[in-house]
Amino acid sequence: MRYRWIVGIGLVAVIGIAWIGWSRSGTLELPVREAPQPGYRAPDFSLPALGEETLTLSQLRGQAVVLNFWATWCPPCRAEMPAFQRLYARYADRGLTVIAINAAFSDTPEAVADFRQHYGLTFPILLDASGEVNRSYRITALPTTFFIDPQGMIREVVVGGPMSEAAIEARVRTLLSEAAR
Repeated sequence: MRYRWIVGIGLVAVIGIAWIGWSRSGTLELPVREAPQPGYRAPDFSLPALGEETLTLSQLRGQAVVLNFWATWCPPCRAEMPAFQRLYARYADRGLTVIAINAAFSDTPEAVADFRQHYGLTFPILLDASGEVNRSYRITALPTTFFIDPQGMIREVVVGGPMSEAAIEARVRTLLSEAAR
């Protein structure tokens, strides 16, 4: 029994020393991704839009972007969508784009189309069927909204909701005022 302990401790020590040496040598490169957060460039992506062609985020440089991650079954998402639509209609001509990224891996395109029609949404609704964009943005709760300036930098992230129309509008006005400078 004592022999097993000695061999086990020796094995752990050898593995530990090897790991330390390997990690200090610079040959160990583990992928490190920062979570998208204020002050960082918004990760680029391309996704198909519901009933439209594929949209790529970087094509929208020069515009203020509100990027909302949502699902049809999410009550706070449902509650804040009319506010996004009203603000999009009010500020689109001043350079605002609203993009709703649906968690299509948990929804169906038919449910999304019905949702769009029910709420009269006219801004792009993108379908993230694989969940890849949700993962790259590290989405942990729905809704999650990113406010992105015209240079593609994240200015604010709001996790959860629903946000009031006034709260969304204040953030939109800040983005648009930065764009005017």
